[in-house]
Amino acid sequence: MTLTVYLAGEIHTDWREEIAVATNGLDVTFTAPVTDHPASDDCGVAILGAEDDKFWHDRKGAGINAIRTRKAIADADVVVVRFGDKYKQWNAAFDAGQAAALGKSLIVLQPPEHDHALKEVDAAADAVARTPEQVAQILRYVLQGKLPG
Repeated sequence: MTLTVYLAGEIHTDWREEIAVATNGLDVTFTAPVTDHPASDDCGVAILGAEDDKFWHDRKGAGINAIRTRKAIADADVVVVRFGDKYKQWNAAFDAGQAAALGKSLIVLQPPEHDHALKEVDAAADAVARTPEQVAQILRYVLQGKLPG
């Protein structure tokens, strides 16, 4: 069995790399949003032209990024959505909602202090993990039927 896994959400830590390293040797293909924050923010104006109004600057970038995100979520077997410690990650919640609406297998990765705020997102998830290693263990179990250790 092969899995395509979309790694959505927080872009300020190396959690994606941790999962990739921990799943080395498994038949997994990872996809992700553009994690270069300035490129992601400015892709719209870089491609479609400058905007004086920050709203339209952001709207152009969001639209272009959404093309990538929709395709990646649609093609994924599993969607992992990371909610980190910094910032309000509305985009991550939106990605989780899209994945749930499409019937994708959904793993939420979050610290315990987010449990209350994310209770509806967590209710739609197949699993709520606390660490990238737990995500890797879930993927290993799905692919090989093997428990950790």
